[in-house]
Amino acid sequence: MKTLLARLALILALVAPAALPLVLAAPALAVQPDEMLKNPKLEARAEEISKGLRCLVCRNENIDDSDAALAHDLRVLVRKRLVAGDTNSQVVNYIVARYGEYVLLKPNTRGANLILWAAAPGMLLLGLAIALYTQRRRRRMPDSGPALSPEEQRRLAEIMRE
Repeated sequence: MKTLLARLALILALVAPAALPLVLAAPALAVQPDEMLKNPKLEARAEEISKGLRCLVCRNENIDDSDAALAHDLRVLVRKRLVAGDTNSQVVNYIVARYGEYVLLKPNTRGANLILWAAAPGMLLLGLAIALYTQRRRRRMPDSGPALSPEEQRRLAEIMRE
């Protein structure tokens, strides 16, 4: 029994220091208690909206996970708009109107964004088409010309030895 406990203690002693950085690196919610709404339904809506809004400072973090001052301002703005009676889509549209579509973590696929969404697959297809065209063209090309005569082969061998 003592050896089993000793082994478990040793394993824990070895694993804990390695696991500690992983635990500390996990994203902590940056929403402060004073930002939260008293109405649980409105707060749930605010959190749902915040999941789709990008922190403009941190880039690929949503505003609830960011400690940046601008993310704080956006969280407060979302909650103010909800308290004012806006729907979720009205809140998102209001923020997009003020900060641009870049604030959305998942941009829409309409208008100019459609070009961006289609560009990567389009370029891939274009590259494949060019590769196929080049490959077929090379197959149709004749050989590089007649083989070297024996005299030319001898002379080439001499040049290569020098």
